[in-house]
Amino acid sequence: MHVLRLVFLLCAVAFATPSFAARCGGDFNTFIAAMSAEAQAAGISQGVISQALSGVTQDPAVLNFDRRQRGTFNKSFEQYVSTRVGPGRINTGRAMMQRHASLLSRIEQQFGVPPQIVVAIWGLESDFGKGDIGKLPVVRTLATMAHDCRRSELFQGELLAALKILQRGDLPLRDLIGAYAGEIGQTQFLPSSYIKYGVDFDGNGHVDLRHSVPDVLASTCWPPPPICCTLPASRTARPMAKAAPISKRCASGTGRRSIARPSAISPTS
Repeated sequence: MHVLRLVFLLCAVAFATPSFAARCGGDFNTFIAAMSAEAQAAGISQGVISQALSGVTQDPAVLNFDRRQRGTFNKSFEQYVSTRVGPGRINTGRAMMQRHASLLSRIEQQFGVPPQIVVAIWGLESDFGKGDIGKLPVVRTLATMAHDCRRSELFQGELLAALKILQRGDLPLRDLIGAYAGEIGQTQFLPSSYIKYGVDFDGNGHVDLRHSVPDVLASTCWPPPPICCTLPASRTARPMAKAAPISKRCASGTGRRSIARPSAISPTS
């Protein structure tokens, strides 16, 4: 799981306040029936609920992956970046900054995030949209995670948010494909972030974070992403409880002055 995904997950944990009634564990079909009732109460149409949840099954591979990723939280920033950033990716980033210069300029004017930051996140998360952005059905993934009792309330909320994406018409069910925690698109938004922060920057009436580069890059900047805030002094991933104050500072905007212009991918460097 990439750095930005972890930050979004931490923010979701820190600020998630709704309480959901579906009981985790037990019979999976009974759980899905309870989630269907929750979705209907949240205003999701019966047509969307039936389309998305009818016949859905658990995915054991998702649970296995979730239990294997503890090592990610123990790496320093330097250790993590050394496996993700190299000359090839930096050179591609420079080329992308030139190709999308006009778009990135408009985004910076509107949201205040420098192009270098936007392109760096884009490259890290999905190799500028050309890498692996997930191959798993998001609804099945989130239903599996929500049924598991480790973080059931969080993922129940994400499942409802995924259904809202379908109801808004942003993506059809066949395109609601993502990674092992339900992250969607070229900068890997959890569904709740997709709903809250997705921007229709190409003006076609839908937020498409899988295919629309304008939507992807603008959404990554609104609000200015927490990754742009000052890193902890240790620069080592912190437990969720300790990360909450950092997330709150970033979400409130008090960390926005720490946004820097990394020279590594600057076209003039």
